[in-house]
Amino acid sequence: MADKKPGSGRGLTYAEAGVDIDAGNRMVELIKPLVRATARRGADAEIGGFGGLFDLKRAGFTDPVLVAATDGVGTKVKVAIETGAHGTIGIDLVAMSVNDLVVQGAEPLFFLDYFACGKLDPEMAASVVAGISEGCKQSGCALIGGETAEMPGVYHGADYDLAGFAVGAAERGTLLPREDIAAGDVLIGIASSGVHSNGYSLVRRVVSESGIKWSAPAPFSPKETLGKAVLTPTRIYVKSCLAAIRETKAVKALAHITGGGFPDNIPRVLPENLGVRLDLAHVPVLPVFKWLAAQGGIAEAEMLRTFNCGIGMVAVVPAKDANAVISVLKREGEYAVVIGELTAAGSGAQVTYNGHLDLT
Repeated sequence: MADKKPGSGRGLTYAEAGVDIDAGNRMVELIKPLVRATARRGADAEIGGFGGLFDLKRAGFTDPVLVAATDGVGTKVKVAIETGAHGTIGIDLVAMSVNDLVVQGAEPLFFLDYFACGKLDPEMAASVVAGISEGCKQSGCALIGGETAEMPGVYHGADYDLAGFAVGAAERGTLLPREDIAAGDVLIGIASSGVHSNGYSLVRRVVSESGIKWSAPAPFSPKETLGKAVLTPTRIYVKSCLAAIRETKAVKALAHITGGGFPDNIPRVLPENLGVRLDLAHVPVLPVFKWLAAQGGIAEAEMLRTFNCGIGMVAVVPAKDANAVISVLKREGEYAVVIGELTAAGSGAQVTYNGHLDLT
């Protein structure tokens, strides 16, 4: 160590401590075109400064209320790491935040990401950001900044984690849920694309105990590997739901079905004096959920509280307007169906059920 004393001509470097500033700079250059591809009115989507800028006036707002959301992708990131498939996990990251904005009637405006790892691989990280860019384009928001943190000793091997931050806006007086939600309104379920980004600790446990490799054909979708099937990105509902809100004027509330499933998420947008009665036979249960339930011996009640079970978003609308709302959603590429109605709340749970999920 004598040659590393002050004045010796050689000392420890940041790179020797495990942090490569040059790798970080290479990553920035790789992702610049991905970021620019998300530019929209109000933001030029350039990175490199100390903060991102957004011009609400140029975006067309006159009296906006800002709405913010933040989220991650949970242990779904472990599936991406274990399979080496990093291209879509960024879509999940964006989806989890922007879907939470649209349920309040807000248009997503901009997004920032946080990527933390033990050792930065610029090409792999750029693949993650490519997914983030795609998610931003799907939801119409600009990627205006982010942070890459290389933290040896905190993250090990190829491990990394993600967090996302989205900000949206709605004109004052247009926020959801509305105050006129009433018994007799119906619930429209909008189909999910798969497991989305909740329940992956249980998914991974089921897969581990099944003994099936990520590289093997998926038992519920043999034309793709199990890893690819489980990594199906979270559906982004922003454009379809905004279209339904703006064109029909009939959407009173939206609930994003994330962790906690139906029983925890639907009550978040309801007055305490109202409950819902769901017809489980109308839920379009996807094959992945049937396989998880059968392979893991998971009870229906646990499925309903852990997974979306095939419905990623729920809209509350007047019964007379249900067909109009469904028509707009279908035009925008969604599968949508009435799955229940609002009732006066009883002394028990706010969410009750008729029938059972089709898990066979």
